[in-house]
Amino acid sequence: MLTVFLDFGSVTRGDIDRAALEQAVSPWIYHDNTSREQVTERIKGAEIIISNKVQLDRTAIFAADQLKLICVAATGYNNVDLAAAAERNIPVCNVRNYATSSVAQHTLMFMLNFACRFVEYRQLIKKGGWQTSTYFCPLDFGVMELAGKTLGIIGHGELGSAVANIAKAFGMKLLIAEYKSASSIRPGRMAFNDVIQQADFITLHCPLSADTRHLIGKWEFDLMKPSVYLINTARSGLINEDDLLQALYSGRIAGAAIDVLQAEPPVNGNPLLDYPHPNLLITPHSAWASVESRQRMINLLADNIRNFLQNKPFNQINTALQ
Repeated sequence: MLTVFLDFGSVTRGDIDRAALEQAVSPWIYHDNTSREQVTERIKGAEIIISNKVQLDRTAIFAADQLKLICVAATGYNNVDLAAAAERNIPVCNVRNYATSSVAQHTLMFMLNFACRFVEYRQLIKKGGWQTSTYFCPLDFGVMELAGKTLGIIGHGELGSAVANIAKAFGMKLLIAEYKSASSIRPGRMAFNDVIQQADFITLHCPLSADTRHLIGKWEFDLMKPSVYLINTARSGLINEDDLLQALYSGRIAGAAIDVLQAEPPVNGNPLLDYPHPNLLITPHSAWASVESRQRMINLLADNIRNFLQNKPFNQINTALQ
């Protein structure tokens, strides 16, 4: 059963074992990357297609005349036209909960950077500030402890829970936000507005939907403490980027750390990338990308394919076909 991986290069730097995939099905064709113009030609004759971020639109799906399964090498699946796949009765599956540890530690890395002022102290040393200091220990930047600080968690699923467990070990106080539009508060949770008003750190771990788009904007920034740090390792659309930039420039918040931008890669630039101060940390959508996480994702892809071929349950997205 011919299987084509359209952008294998996006999930490996030569450090991934493909054995699980190749034991599940054969033969394979791996492409490091596939442009929009190359998609139709490359999926001709394919019975299984795997894509991380390559767009599989209606034209592509209907052009693949032998197609039986689409696998997304990620949790998000907005790169696949689900309606077109359903019309052709082609199941689409994704992989879930493979990057929990990686994203959780990345979130804490951001928090520790702000607490220990790592970026500023590293820059100070590179500029000779320690070497020329009068004191053995320059106190240019205020280091703080995470112990006793309040962490507001927005999105308390797999990822939010993992972050909570690590933060608890640091001695942090935890506030779990209820849905923003909720009419009642579940046990163990707190009203959304109360969380963002009280938190010293706020971390986002919710999916992007019509309800959560621009979950954080000017109104929410105005509710926050001026000393708060906002962290987003989830989806870029959760924060209004223009409002974030204004909050940073105006000193409305103490800082922010983000692993996601509206357009990735930001080939046309982004005003956040031009922000000149160290209280904004940006990483290139790498929170998920530990080698363990990527290998786990590959193994789960193999499980999806194997279970599909054996008529067993798998992570099918367009469940109306089931």
